Amino acid sequence: MAEEFEIRNKVAESGLINFDIADLLPKGARKGIDLKDFLFMEMILKEKDFREKVEAINTEEYRDSYVYVYNSADAIVPLWAYFLITAKLTNTAKKIVYGNLENLEIILMHDAISNYNFSEMNGKRVLVKGCSDKEIPENAYIELVEKLQPIVKSLMFGEACSNVPILKN
Repeated sequence: MAEEFEIRNKVAESGLINFDIADLLPKGARKGIDLKDFLFMEMILKEKDFREKVEAINTEEYRDSYVYVYNSADAIVPLWAYFLITAKLTNTAKKIVYGNLENLEIILMHDAISNYNFSEMNGKRVLVKGCSDKEIPENAYIELVEKLQPIVKSLMFGEACSNVPILKN
């Protein structure tokens, strides 16, 4: 009689791999540096003043952080200015990129997908989780499909109870 009412997890028995792309998001603080704050009157780069301000950066504030460097001022900034900021933070920050927070997240996810070992999914049915409490750049899903298409048996998007078939090999 007990066997008649046995609860079985058919999803677990199906051999389906549930993959949550949010698990690839690197953990750590995201911090921005606006070059406007290093400019004279937020408009002009004076090399001596700029170098002094860069030298005064407390690198410990950026330890193990992901840093994006941008310029919100309507000023032309020479490329070497980005070099100086990057050189100052390279030994403490985990990653430094040019652009805004969105650019940083795209690059971080690109790196994570590029470096992830997907071999466990070879020849398997894979379901990429559709809902997440973390914001995932759309480009990450594109890159994920590029990585998985040649190796998976089938790829789906969504939840186990309600998914969208993407491809079958």
